[in-house]
Amino acid sequence: MRGSPTDRRPTHRPRRIRTAAAASTVLLLPLLGAAPPEARSPSAGLQGAFAAAAAEYDVPRSVLLGVSYLQSRWDAHGAAPSVTGGYGPMHLTDAATALAEAPHHSEGAEDARGDDSRAPLIPEADLPENSELPPRLRTLARAGELTGLPEETLRSDAEANVAGGAALLAAAQRELGERPSADPADWYGAVARFSGADDRATAAAYADEVFAVIRAGAERVTDAGQRVTLAPQPGLRPDTAQLSRTGLRAPKAGATECPTTVSCEWIPAPYEEFGDNDYGNHDPADRPKSQSIRYIVVHDTEATWDTTLKLVQDPTYVSWHYSLRSTDGHIAQHVKNKDVGWHAGNWYVNAKSIGLEHEGFLTSPDAWYTEAMYRTSARLVRYLAGKYRIPLDRQHILGHDTVPGPTTSTIPGMHTDPGPYWDWQHYFELLGKPFGPTSDKNSGMVTILPNYSDNRPEFTGCAGAGKPCAVHGSSAVRLYSAPDVTSPLIKDIGLRPDGSTSTIGVNDLGSRVSTGQQYAVAERRGDWTAIWYLGQKAWFQNPKARPTAVGAAGPVVTPRNGLTEIPVYGRAYPEKEAYPAGVPAQAVSPLPYKLLKGQKYVAGDVLPGEYYYAVSFDTASHKVVVGKDRYYEIQFGHRVAFVRAADVRVLPAA
Repeated sequence: MRGSPTDRRPTHRPRRIRTAAAASTVLLLPLLGAAPPEARSPSAGLQGAFAAAAAEYDVPRSVLLGVSYLQSRWDAHGAAPSVTGGYGPMHLTDAATALAEAPHHSEGAEDARGDDSRAPLIPEADLPENSELPPRLRTLARAGELTGLPEETLRSDAEANVAGGAALLAAAQRELGERPSADPADWYGAVARFSGADDRATAAAYADEVFAVIRAGAERVTDAGQRVTLAPQPGLRPDTAQLSRTGLRAPKAGATECPTTVSCEWIPAPYEEFGDNDYGNHDPADRPKSQSIRYIVVHDTEATWDTTLKLVQDPTYVSWHYSLRSTDGHIAQHVKNKDVGWHAGNWYVNAKSIGLEHEGFLTSPDAWYTEAMYRTSARLVRYLAGKYRIPLDRQHILGHDTVPGPTTSTIPGMHTDPGPYWDWQHYFELLGKPFGPTSDKNSGMVTILPNYSDNRPEFTGCAGAGKPCAVHGSSAVRLYSAPDVTSPLIKDIGLRPDGSTSTIGVNDLGSRVSTGQQYAVAERRGDWTAIWYLGQKAWFQNPKARPTAVGAAGPVVTPRNGLTEIPVYGRAYPEKEAYPAGVPAQAVSPLPYKLLKGQKYVAGDVLPGEYYYAVSFDTASHKVVVGKDRYYEIQFGHRVAFVRAADVRVLPAA
């Protein structure tokens, strides 16, 4: 019961909790980086809270710090909940108020298949009834019982939140029949239980990650401006035998395609025929033998884990290859990678991609993602990228929000997840491919690279139409029509054919670029940089003291000599002559944009025109059609696009 301790509170009196003041300047540091002058000393604030809670609950400070790092990287997020209703540095969960679900494949006008050779698939999800919340989604109430602290305090006060996490770890140690110990090696089982996982493999993967953090050490400045340090213990070897005493079940058997460093189970999506010659919810294929896999698409589910699994097992719904759980990073695979899932809203991308859904029902659409999920996702992506030779960059590791609409009519309905609050900078650091300058500051090409924590553009629409979103770190950088913040935002005629100006709505991608994306420079004026974007010159603030982009090198495309403009496409389909008998030719329809003479756009892969014909349950008719036409993938706006190789010249960025 909120605000009232229960009979299970500790016999000692709860300690007095100090409220930490949030600093106005937020700086994200790499591990073991130097602290900025404004950062507080390690003895103050949150660092002291870890020490005090460790002493009060007899938990080794390094264990408490390691668990918190894997939950939140020690950030408090201004008391905003995570995508699974978790609060504070210890990610204490209170998801009971976050059950108004709307799975994102069931919203808007996006056809998840994105293949106009068959009727649009825009499912209306029959949401299963909510089952009782599992313990992993209600740890905040349990922490309140153990500490005697009000639940609202545990949500809003970072130091109280740390105490709640320490109490949960101490309780897990007692429940395992283990004595309190100053040696972190004796806490492996408790850490595994703290994860909330319901199987041994997931709990072990979580605990292994925590102890990897403790061995390596960490140091960073939190989102509240406080420096926190975890000294490395490279020789630490935890007692992994404790796992057998946790009482957790063995994982479900199944032939998954996952790295050995994660927990992964097989929960298959059905390939079934139903109704009037209809079927779902994916297409068998023979990738990469029949066609290459070139993309990994990052989504968020906007539904609970339980609902997500039930939906992907519905043959009338859509599908993706993997789901990732927020609280502990557990993975479920649903579709074999050789097969084509229905997830991206563009059939060309679907046929050449693997889809990853990250759990999140958004108590507010700017809620944050756990470090456990980021790390597991990065391990999976590294594994898949190595297996299928997918480059680790933003033209191959796509957000659902960067997948292009395949035709003009589909552009307004395309989805916008994982949105401006997905931390692409940190994600690519975990992938082992951090973004950074590859050319000097005056280069003809830039990589968008704001400091995530310090970059806080205003957005609206998180809690209701037009309402301001909470202040939050972001990967997004806003684009203007002139080098002045009072000038209109860039227009997107695909989203708004009437020519109206873009907005600062959280789902409006018309005037926005994102961390890691690369663009050709059109002009520079003082602290402003202009790039070529959607056929126009787009300006963003790029002050020398706090740059939001760095120099880059690479190829760009421009219309070939003699052409004043060329068409832009949302898919790279073959020419009509390439289709064999029995396979209807697919229209190569341009989008409403034009690439104009004198403009340049960063070029990625050169690709053959390709179409996977799969419109019937009987796979005998399925064929991969490959044409002679070649296309370049380009970074054209917020989303990628394609241009014919015959229409362009390829140049080095000047």
